[in-house]
Amino acid sequence: MRFELFIASRYLRAKRRQAVVGVITAISVIGVAAGVASLIIALAITNGMRRDLQERLVGSTAHVMLMKVAGDGIRDWQPLLSRLRTTPHVTAAAPGLWEQVLISRGARSSGALIKGIVPANERTVSDLLKGMVSGSANALEPAAPCDGVLDTGNDCSQTPAIPPIVIGKDMADTLGVQVGETVQVISPQGEMTPFGLVPRYQRYTLVGIFKSGFYQYDSAYAFTRLADAQRLFSEPDLISVISFKVDNLYAADKIGRTIEQAAGPGFQTTNWMEQNIELFRALRLEQYVSFIVLTLIVFVAALNILIALTMMVMEKTRDIAVLMSFGVRPEQVRRIFLFQGLLISVIGTVLGLIVGYGMSWLGGHYRFIHLDASVYSIEYLPFAPTLIDGLIVTAVSLGVSLIATLYPSGSAASVLPAEALRYE
Repeated sequence: MRFELFIASRYLRAKRRQAVVGVITAISVIGVAAGVASLIIALAITNGMRRDLQERLVGSTAHVMLMKVAGDGIRDWQPLLSRLRTTPHVTAAAPGLWEQVLISRGARSSGALIKGIVPANERTVSDLLKGMVSGSANALEPAAPCDGVLDTGNDCSQTPAIPPIVIGKDMADTLGVQVGETVQVISPQGEMTPFGLVPRYQRYTLVGIFKSGFYQYDSAYAFTRLADAQRLFSEPDLISVISFKVDNLYAADKIGRTIEQAAGPGFQTTNWMEQNIELFRALRLEQYVSFIVLTLIVFVAALNILIALTMMVMEKTRDIAVLMSFGVRPEQVRRIFLFQGLLISVIGTVLGLIVGYGMSWLGGHYRFIHLDASVYSIEYLPFAPTLIDGLIVTAVSLGVSLIATLYPSGSAASVLPAEALRYE
């Protein structure tokens, strides 16, 4: 151990003539540890929220979606779907017909976004049908050739009177419905009668309930067969969107432009990043604000280090003078107190890292902090600590603490031995 570090560690362990110096030193260590632990936990929560939301969003929605600019739907879509499946970087594609409806059972009702799908294709671009908690989505498989991908939807008169439907867990709880029971779907795209526009009603049998863990999907999404949805909306050969899964979700915008060019004029695409840009921007801003606010705790701890070292210099003035009279140079005295402040910071930082990563691991493993899914979209507080966050927090903690040692170490180096020992 070099001379300056040896003296610094001795000063740190030695008994104090003034107890307040030791108390302030202990508070400094605790303050640094609290600041570091708070930063690690806050960054782990922000990372966990972004990770979980992104995974669920990407798993529950397609990476890229193609629609008509005019918004009147896509007709003669089968050749277009077959052609776009061969677009570079596209790994899967599925047709879909989206519409807003009202689903009711008895006196209970809930607004819903119902999607007519071909299950075999939909499972390749979305994971919602893979998270079944009751029943099965197999009943959505085509019951007749007219329900297939290449069907025009014009010859489906033999389809059973009560078609199947799959809804989210929160919607099922709102309606108080279970698998095997029937619900009524009310479409605003009704029929024109002498009395005006009358909404169209259709009974559906609930064959499955899914749960994605994402409240917006579990409370508002419903799935039925594409042919059944086309009959409900009186659109025999129409879809509203073609969903794509791509091999690089972070390049979804570039791949989307390629799909637009391949589809031709009159089409536009959107992607998962554009649809959720406000959400991820808010999470990023929250991360920055949390980092800045919690860094103030480290600054407070650094002020305690400054006060503790200043008082220690005053307490050790005679010892400093004796050392300098033995030939210790001023820069060596400066390094003694620099090392002492650094030791306080290192001890506090290590303790903070242990507590921060430990609490983050416990929170992520046991999920003991529950959230209101209707407010936060997820049911528990996620933690995702990363190594890079630990390195950044450590650098900030040591850097701020090192700055706090500059003034007291400079004061120690400027002690004059003759003046300090004059009255001894």
